Amino acid sequence: MQNVKVIIWGLGAMGSGMAKMLLNKKGVDIVGAVGRGAKLGKSMYEIIGVERGDRPEVLIGTPEDVIKEKSADVVLCCTDSYTKVAFDRLKFCLERKINVISSAEEMAYPQAQSPEHAKQLDEIAKANGVSILGTGINPGLIMDLLVVVMTGCCESVDHIVSRRVNSLSPFGPTVMHEQGIGITVDEFKKGVETGTLAGHVGFEESIHMIADAIGWNVEKVTTSMDPIVTDVDRKSPYGFAAAGNVAGVAMKGFGYIDGELKIEMDHPQQIEPEQVGVQTGDYVIIKGTPNVNMVNSPEVPGGIGTIAMCVNMIPQIINARPGLQTMISLPVPRAIMGDMRELIEPECKIVK
Repeated sequence: MQNVKVIIWGLGAMGSGMAKMLLNKKGVDIVGAVGRGAKLGKSMYEIIGVERGDRPEVLIGTPEDVIKEKSADVVLCCTDSYTKVAFDRLKFCLERKINVISSAEEMAYPQAQSPEHAKQLDEIAKANGVSILGTGINPGLIMDLLVVVMTGCCESVDHIVSRRVNSLSPFGPTVMHEQGIGITVDEFKKGVETGTLAGHVGFEESIHMIADAIGWNVEKVTTSMDPIVTDVDRKSPYGFAAAGNVAGVAMKGFGYIDGELKIEMDHPQQIEPEQVGVQTGDYVIIKGTPNVNMVNSPEVPGGIGTIAMCVNMIPQIINARPGLQTMISLPVPRAIMGDMRELIEPECKIVK
């Protein structure tokens, strides 16, 4: 059987990490890389800082140069956070009959905020006999799928709190910008007022995913967003916050069902939290029968977690029925420690 063939679109912090992970897996080849600007024409191995060895060269090219019809089994698209922004790129891949895994946060459950785009992506994927999935560490696992899994031991559920206290340090420039890392408090407040600061993207998606999975109908979702101000200089690989400026965002999300607050999201995130004594962690607190109080501390690191989720879902998206998929419509993620080809179902032939 041929190796699973993967194209990576976007070689920032996440895309480069996915490339490095794939190079250490059996039964899979990176057959293309899409980039822009100064990266065009360069070796992927040079950009990600890995020796090529005896592997075939992979030169970074434009989408039109790299993504041809059935030229790969899956494209890992690591470019955007929003469904409407990523839409044209995702459509481009699907129309070339290639499965897609997107790290765009809103793509984890696009029907929550972009139902028309979700419907179109589903239709395009089905028309071309392929599948598409959005995933990552959050949304995609920690604050939604993990919650859903933990409700599986409950006879009834009355109230859910999903809390993630995490470090932003592994993430790239796009996330630093979205979170307002390094700006002043006044600039932060203005960014919140004008909507130019995203903060965490995904509360709508996570809340709707949980609710739909267990049979609740979401009436409304509200959010709050406050700056985490540092009293010491903090520097991460892609961000810097001077003392007195913004080092992170404390965000909350609230999901209402039949007029009652049923789902709460609590998500303070910042660069280098350890510098100021903040202990990271992931928490699932369910009031029900029985009660659940799951704690994982320190947190699952966001960078490697996102990278691994996208790579580890490759077999599931190849095996999936055509159309738009989510983390509650596919088999649960699991590490790939053997040959990736052995996880592909016989009827889901990979490209040759």
